[in-house]
Amino acid sequence: MSKVNVGLVQMSCSGDKAANLQKAVDKVREAAAKGAQIVCLQELFTSLYFCDVEDYENFKLAEPVPGPSTEALGRLAGELGVVIIASLFEKRTQGIYHNTTAVLDADGTYLGKYRKMHIPDDPAFYEKFYFTPGDLGYKVFKTKFATFGVLICWDQWYPEAARITALMGAEILFYPTAIGWATSQDAETNTEQYNAWQTIQRSHAVANGVHVVSVNRVGFEQNGAMKFWGGSFVANPFGSIKYQASHDQEETTVIELDTAATDRYRTHWPFLRDRRIDSYQPITKRFIDED
Repeated sequence: MSKVNVGLVQMSCSGDKAANLQKAVDKVREAAAKGAQIVCLQELFTSLYFCDVEDYENFKLAEPVPGPSTEALGRLAGELGVVIIASLFEKRTQGIYHNTTAVLDADGTYLGKYRKMHIPDDPAFYEKFYFTPGDLGYKVFKTKFATFGVLICWDQWYPEAARITALMGAEILFYPTAIGWATSQDAETNTEQYNAWQTIQRSHAVANGVHVVSVNRVGFEQNGAMKFWGGSFVANPFGSIKYQASHDQEETTVIELDTAATDRYRTHWPFLRDRRIDSYQPITKRFIDED
């Protein structure tokens, strides 16, 4: 099937992990009731975005993947007949943690996970303190309704990640996300940041001829110092915006995608055909010095 209904859950979170999970469950049900076949939840949806500080207590938020949350979501996926994309804080073993997204198929089967490859370290986004970089490589998941790839937040800025995942056969690129504005910033800076964030992801859609679905959280966190900007969106394989959420409201939206559009766009704009793969060896270098 080429047509698939994709649900985006943009929500705010609290400090209560169980309540956040239940809220996500309720919103998955809401999306399913609207006809969703694949539902994507935002990055680290079971908690507040805790990486604003380096605090060892926050490691207690982590869990195995698969584990309790994937078991609960697997049951939900099987009950509703939907695919669920769930971003979780993974405890791999003592002292090794990952930012990980699990995929549950429409019959409740756990299909596997992707571990975030690019880990940021910026003011209020101290992820290197918590997360070991992913070591599973880029992943695609063949589900009942579509074959897709999952990348996570900071991965959004890297065309290499999108390209490789598309070359592996992804028909859709999903980006669970947690990104926001410092409330001390001016409106012009906020607009510039959001536009850059959306533009780079729309460019992945264009360059690879696939739909892009980006799902961000919303709401004030960090004692009001951070406003997560929402703005979840869907872009078609030529970068056109099919849907964009607000910057300040919780939204559960279902959008129909036609993955057959990929063939039409790739045929008329044959970027993959014309790639000069024989010339790309320098991309593996950190920087190319003139000498």
